[in-house]
Amino acid sequence: MRHFLKETDFRPDELEAVFALARDFKAQRGRAASSVLAGQTWAMLFSKSSTRTRVSFEVGIHELGGNPLFLNRNDLQLGRGESVEDTAKVLSRFVHGLIVRTYEHADIERLAAAATVPVINGLTDFLHPCQIYSDAFTAAERWSQGGGNLVQSLKGRKVAYLGDTSFNMANSWILGASQFGMKVSLAGPAGFEPGAEIKAQLKAEGRPAEYHFTTDPVEAVRGADIVYTDVWSSMGQEEEAAERLARMRPYTTTAKLFAAAKPDALFMHCLPAHPGEEVEQAVLDNPRSVIFDQAENRLHMQKAILAMVAKSAKR
Repeated sequence: MRHFLKETDFRPDELEAVFALARDFKAQRGRAASSVLAGQTWAMLFSKSSTRTRVSFEVGIHELGGNPLFLNRNDLQLGRGESVEDTAKVLSRFVHGLIVRTYEHADIERLAAAATVPVINGLTDFLHPCQIYSDAFTAAERWSQGGGNLVQSLKGRKVAYLGDTSFNMANSWILGASQFGMKVSLAGPAGFEPGAEIKAQLKAEGRPAEYHFTTDPVEAVRGADIVYTDVWSSMGQEEEAAERLARMRPYTTTAKLFAAAKPDALFMHCLPAHPGEEVEQAVLDNPRSVIFDQAENRLHMQKAILAMVAKSAKR
């Protein structure tokens, strides 16, 4: 049995199989059904609201022949004080896997440690691995020349991440880039640089901290193959929104800033976007904006992740 809690939970030699499977699922959709989850029920335990994560996982589980069971935290005894460990043990008696979207990364690690079924990270405040795998797949589709090695096409490419570089999406790009052989340049205000948790994760895995942080967005974007941003205030940070807006304003992805990247650079955003804040509408509408391809590919990549994890659970 295996879990998928972070970008490095698949071995480097497994990555191409995961990406190729996502490509196959995308090509087959609507023409061939898969039964890899036939007879299985996968519980989706969400403490945070969601559009893309919830819908893509529910549809993906269904298309793989399984039954998705959505569980809001407030509908469970977790909301009344039952421990994470007891919840994991009970749910493991009923379902074949858990998809968890929550705040503290420590909670999903506790769930995985106590569960006897696979656990997949649908987002924590520390990491969002399903999103990063989907984003990397989206870029690889474009760069692999229609049928080549998807993961190989990522190697040496540069991602410029703008905004709050201390939160989950930036952390996931740092860890994911170390897995995919990519380079990451991050730009944000002083005080919003990558924090101790991601540095500790890299150290624990014996990975060099091969990322660059700067307060100059032009420096970060120069020579980038991907320009990436996210909302400046995530769920749980609403009280800081006004202060964040003022601090982050110089890091808006404008058309002028996007033009400082490579001429064929892709623009990415994990959505939802706030036009006029972290990104200009003109950039969202640019022909090299692949934001809706990213969103669609959540479905295909997560089906690949589900299939790989479910296969390991049967051994």
